[in-house]
Amino acid sequence: MGVALVGSAVRVLFEYERGVVFRLGRFAGVKGPGLRFIIPVVDKLVKVSLRTVAMDVPPQDVITKDNVSVKVNAVLYFRVVAPEKSLIEVENYLYATSQLAQTSLRSVLGQSELDELLAQRDRINQHLQEILDRQTDPWGVKISNVEIKHVDLPLEMQRAMARQAEAERERRSKVIHAEGEFQASQKLADAAKIISTENGALQLRFLQTLTEVSAEKNSTIIFPIPIDLISPFLQQKEKSEK
Repeated sequence: MGVALVGSAVRVLFEYERGVVFRLGRFAGVKGPGLRFIIPVVDKLVKVSLRTVAMDVPPQDVITKDNVSVKVNAVLYFRVVAPEKSLIEVENYLYATSQLAQTSLRSVLGQSELDELLAQRDRINQHLQEILDRQTDPWGVKISNVEIKHVDLPLEMQRAMARQAEAERERRSKVIHAEGEFQASQKLADAAKIISTENGALQLRFLQTLTEVSAEKNSTIIFPIPIDLISPFLQQKEKSEK
Protein backbone atom coordinates (compact mmCIF):
# COMPACT_ATOMS: atom_id res chain seq x y z
CA MET A 1 0.00 0.00 0.00
CA GLY A 2 2.81 2.37 0.89
CA VAL A 3 4.70 1.58 -2.31
CA ALA A 4 1.61 2.29 -4.42
CA LEU A 5 1.05 5.55 -2.59
CA VAL A 6 4.62 6.66 -3.19
CA GLY A 7 4.40 5.62 -6.84
CA SER A 8 1.28 7.76 -7.36
CA ALA A 9 3.13 10.74 -5.93
CA VAL A 10 5.96 10.58 -8.47
CA ARG A 11 5.60 11.86 -12.03
CA VAL A 12 8.14 12.10 -14.84
CA LEU A 13 7.64 14.82 -17.45
CA PHE A 14 9.50 14.88 -20.77
CA GLU A 15 11.17 18.01 -22.13
CA TYR A 16 8.24 18.73 -24.46
CA GLU A 17 5.62 18.25 -21.71
CA ARG A 18 4.21 20.40 -18.94
CA GLY A 19 2.19 19.18 -15.98
CA VAL A 20 -0.87 21.18 -14.91
CA VAL A 21 -1.59 20.50 -11.24
CA PHE A 22 -5.09 20.70 -9.77
CA ARG A 23 -5.32 20.60 -5.98
CA LEU A 24 -8.74 19.60 -4.75
CA GLY A 25 -10.12 20.71 -8.10
CA ARG A 26 -8.46 24.10 -8.14
CA PHE A 27 -5.55 25.15 -10.34
CA ALA A 28 -2.35 24.94 -8.34
CA GLY A 29 0.40 25.59 -10.90
CA VAL A 30 2.36 24.23 -13.85
CA LYS A 31 5.32 21.89 -13.40
CA GLY A 32 8.21 21.70 -15.85
CA PRO A 33 10.06 18.65 -17.24
CA GLY A 34 11.87 16.20 -14.99
CA LEU A 35 11.01 14.24 -11.85
CA ARG A 36 8.03 15.85 -10.09
CA PHE A 37 6.18 15.04 -6.90
CA ILE A 38 2.53 15.63 -6.11
CA ILE A 39 0.37 14.96 -3.08
CA PRO A 40 -1.50 11.71 -3.61
CA VAL A 41 -5.31 11.88 -3.65
CA VAL A 42 -5.17 15.64 -3.10
CA ASP A 43 -3.39 16.62 -6.31
CA LYS A 44 -4.08 15.62 -9.90
CA LEU A 45 -1.47 16.22 -12.60
CA VAL A 46 -2.53 16.48 -16.26
CA LYS A 47 0.20 16.31 -18.91
CA VAL A 48 0.05 18.74 -21.86
CA SER A 49 2.34 18.47 -24.90
CA LEU A 50 3.98 21.66 -26.18
CA ARG A 51 5.03 20.18 -29.53
CA THR A 52 3.72 21.63 -32.79
CA VAL A 53 0.64 19.80 -34.05
CA ALA A 54 0.02 19.39 -37.79
CA MET A 55 -3.74 19.04 -38.19
CA ASP A 56 -5.39 18.19 -41.49
CA VAL A 57 -8.54 20.21 -42.16
CA PRO A 58 -11.05 17.95 -43.99
CA PRO A 59 -12.24 19.04 -47.47
CA GLN A 60 -14.85 21.77 -47.24
CA ASP A 61 -17.53 22.59 -49.82
CA VAL A 62 -17.19 26.32 -50.48
CA ILE A 63 -19.11 28.70 -52.75
CA THR A 64 -16.83 31.58 -53.71
CA LYS A 65 -17.86 35.19 -54.04
CA ASP A 66 -18.38 34.78 -57.80
CA ASN A 67 -20.68 31.75 -57.21
CA VAL A 68 -18.24 28.95 -58.09
CA SER A 69 -18.56 25.74 -56.09
CA VAL A 70 -15.18 24.33 -55.04
CA LYS A 71 -13.89 21.81 -52.53
CA VAL A 72 -10.89 22.97 -50.48
CA ASN A 73 -8.76 21.30 -47.83
CA ALA A 74 -5.95 22.74 -45.75
CA VAL A 75 -3.36 21.94 -43.08
CA LEU A 76 -3.06 23.76 -39.76
CA TYR A 77 0.10 24.11 -37.63
CA PHE A 78 -0.27 25.12 -33.98
CA ARG A 79 1.13 24.52 -30.51
CA VAL A 80 0.12 25.07 -26.90
CA VAL A 81 1.84 28.04 -25.26
CA ALA A 82 -0.24 28.23 -22.06
CA PRO A 83 -0.95 24.70 -20.77
CA GLU A 84 -3.27 25.86 -17.98
CA LYS A 85 -5.52 27.74 -20.42
CA SER A 86 -5.72 24.79 -22.81
CA LEU A 87 -7.28 22.76 -19.99
CA ILE A 88 -9.31 25.37 -18.12
CA GLU A 89 -10.68 27.58 -20.89
CA VAL A 90 -11.76 24.88 -23.36
CA GLU A 91 -12.89 21.28 -22.92
CA ASN A 92 -10.86 19.78 -25.79
CA TYR A 93 -8.54 22.24 -27.50
CA LEU A 94 -7.70 19.86 -30.36
CA TYR A 95 -11.34 19.34 -31.33
CA ALA A 96 -12.19 23.00 -30.81
CA THR A 97 -9.28 24.17 -32.95
CA SER A 98 -10.25 21.74 -35.72
CA GLN A 99 -13.88 22.90 -35.80
CA LEU A 100 -12.83 26.55 -35.72
CA ALA A 101 -10.44 25.99 -38.65
CA GLN A 102 -13.20 24.39 -40.75
CA THR A 103 -15.72 27.17 -40.17
CA SER A 104 -13.12 29.91 -40.70
CA LEU A 105 -11.96 28.26 -43.93
CA ARG A 106 -15.50 28.28 -45.36
CA SER A 107 -16.11 31.84 -44.19
CA VAL A 108 -12.91 33.39 -45.58
CA LEU A 109 -12.99 31.57 -48.91
CA GLY A 110 -16.65 32.45 -49.34
CA GLN A 111 -15.62 36.12 -49.36
CA SER A 112 -12.99 35.60 -52.08
CA GLU A 113 -13.36 35.17 -55.82
CA LEU A 114 -12.00 32.13 -57.61
CA ASP A 115 -9.14 34.06 -59.24
CA GLU A 116 -8.05 35.35 -55.83
CA LEU A 117 -8.20 31.84 -54.37
CA LEU A 118 -5.93 30.51 -57.12
CA ALA A 119 -3.54 33.44 -57.56
CA GLN A 120 -3.37 35.02 -54.08
CA ARG A 121 -3.18 31.94 -51.89
CA ASP A 122 -0.41 33.37 -49.71
CA ARG A 123 -2.56 36.35 -48.76
CA ILE A 124 -5.53 34.12 -47.92
CA ASN A 125 -3.29 31.84 -45.82
CA GLN A 126 -2.03 34.84 -43.88
CA HIS A 127 -5.57 36.12 -43.33
CA LEU A 128 -6.71 32.71 -42.06
CA GLN A 129 -3.73 32.47 -39.72
CA GLU A 130 -4.50 35.87 -38.20
CA ILE A 131 -8.18 35.02 -37.64
CA LEU A 132 -7.50 31.63 -36.06
CA ASP A 133 -4.64 32.92 -33.91
CA ARG A 134 -6.82 35.71 -32.55
CA GLN A 135 -9.69 33.35 -31.71
CA THR A 136 -7.55 30.60 -30.14
CA ASP A 137 -5.43 32.96 -28.04
CA PRO A 138 -7.80 32.69 -25.01
CA TRP A 139 -7.29 28.91 -25.14
CA GLY A 140 -3.51 29.22 -24.85
CA VAL A 141 -3.03 27.96 -28.42
CA LYS A 142 -0.71 29.65 -30.93
CA ILE A 143 -1.51 29.20 -34.64
CA SER A 144 1.83 29.36 -36.46
CA ASN A 145 0.74 28.65 -40.04
CA VAL A 146 -2.23 27.78 -42.24
CA GLU A 147 -1.73 26.35 -45.73
CA ILE A 148 -4.42 25.64 -48.33
CA LYS A 149 -3.33 22.33 -49.85
CA HIS A 150 -5.72 21.58 -52.70
CA VAL A 151 -8.55 23.31 -54.55
CA ASP A 152 -10.82 20.87 -56.38
CA LEU A 153 -12.60 22.62 -59.26
CA PRO A 154 -15.63 21.26 -61.14
CA LEU A 155 -14.85 19.65 -64.49
CA GLU A 156 -16.81 22.33 -66.39
CA MET A 157 -14.79 25.09 -64.72
CA GLN A 158 -11.52 23.31 -65.55
CA ARG A 159 -12.53 23.19 -69.22
CA ALA A 160 -13.53 26.85 -69.20
CA MET A 161 -10.20 27.85 -67.63
CA ALA A 162 -8.33 25.74 -70.20
CA ARG A 163 -10.13 27.55 -73.03
CA GLN A 164 -9.37 30.88 -71.41
CA ALA A 165 -5.67 30.01 -71.08
CA GLU A 166 -5.55 28.85 -74.71
CA ALA A 167 -7.15 32.09 -75.89
CA GLU A 168 -4.70 34.11 -73.82
CA ARG A 169 -1.71 32.27 -75.32
CA GLU A 170 -3.09 32.83 -78.82
CA ARG A 171 -3.54 36.53 -78.09
CA ARG A 172 0.05 36.81 -76.90
CA SER A 173 1.27 34.98 -80.01
CA LYS A 174 -0.55 37.40 -82.29
CA VAL A 175 0.76 40.42 -80.39
CA ILE A 176 4.34 39.15 -80.56
CA HIS A 177 3.98 38.44 -84.29
CA ALA A 178 2.57 41.91 -84.92
CA GLU A 179 5.39 43.53 -82.93
CA GLY A 180 7.92 41.57 -84.98
CA GLU A 181 6.34 42.74 -88.25
CA PHE A 182 6.36 46.31 -87.00
CA GLN A 183 10.03 46.19 -86.02
CA ALA A 184 10.93 44.53 -89.34
CA SER A 185 9.10 47.24 -91.30
CA GLN A 186 10.98 49.93 -89.41
CA LYS A 187 14.32 48.30 -90.23
CA LEU A 188 13.34 47.91 -93.88
CA ALA A 189 12.34 51.56 -94.04
CA ASP A 190 15.69 52.59 -92.54
CA ALA A 191 17.54 50.35 -95.01
CA ALA A 192 15.60 51.82 -97.94
CA LYS A 193 16.54 55.34 -96.88
CA ILE A 194 20.22 54.41 -96.69
CA ILE A 195 20.16 52.62 -100.07
CA SER A 196 18.41 55.55 -101.74
CA THR A 197 21.25 57.92 -100.77
CA GLU A 198 23.87 55.93 -102.75
CA ASN A 199 23.67 55.37 -106.50
CA GLY A 200 25.34 51.95 -106.56
CA ALA A 201 23.83 50.59 -103.34
CA LEU A 202 20.67 49.32 -105.00
CA GLN A 203 22.69 47.62 -107.73
CA LEU A 204 24.93 45.92 -105.17
CA ARG A 205 21.89 44.73 -103.27
CA PHE A 206 20.41 43.37 -106.47
CA LEU A 207 23.58 41.40 -107.22
CA GLN A 208 23.76 40.08 -103.67
CA THR A 209 20.17 38.83 -103.88
CA LEU A 210 20.96 37.20 -107.20
CA THR A 211 23.96 35.42 -105.66
CA GLU A 212 21.82 34.07 -102.84
CA VAL A 213 19.15 32.82 -105.22
CA SER A 214 21.68 31.17 -107.56
CA ALA A 215 22.89 28.94 -104.73
CA GLU A 216 20.05 26.57 -105.65
CA LYS A 217 21.42 24.71 -108.69
CA ASN A 218 18.09 23.16 -109.68
CA SER A 219 16.42 26.51 -110.35
CA THR A 220 16.21 28.65 -113.47
CA ILE A 221 16.49 32.38 -112.92
CA ILE A 222 15.24 35.00 -115.37
CA PHE A 223 16.05 38.56 -114.44
CA PRO A 224 16.24 41.88 -116.30
CA ILE A 225 19.66 43.38 -117.02
CA PRO A 226 19.93 46.89 -115.61
CA ILE A 227 20.54 49.47 -118.34
CA ASP A 228 23.39 50.89 -116.31
CA LEU A 229 25.46 47.78 -117.02
CA ILE A 230 25.28 48.02 -120.80
CA SER A 231 25.32 51.82 -121.10
CA PRO A 232 29.14 52.00 -121.40
CA PHE A 233 29.08 49.46 -124.26
CA LEU A 234 26.36 51.37 -126.10
CA GLN A 235 28.27 54.62 -125.75
CA GLN A 236 31.43 52.95 -127.03
CA LYS A 237 29.56 51.58 -130.01
CA GLU A 238 28.14 55.03 -130.88
CA LYS A 239 31.60 56.57 -130.78
CA SER A 240 33.03 53.87 -133.05
CA GLU A 241 30.26 54.40 -135.60
CA LYS A 242 30.97 58.12 -135.72
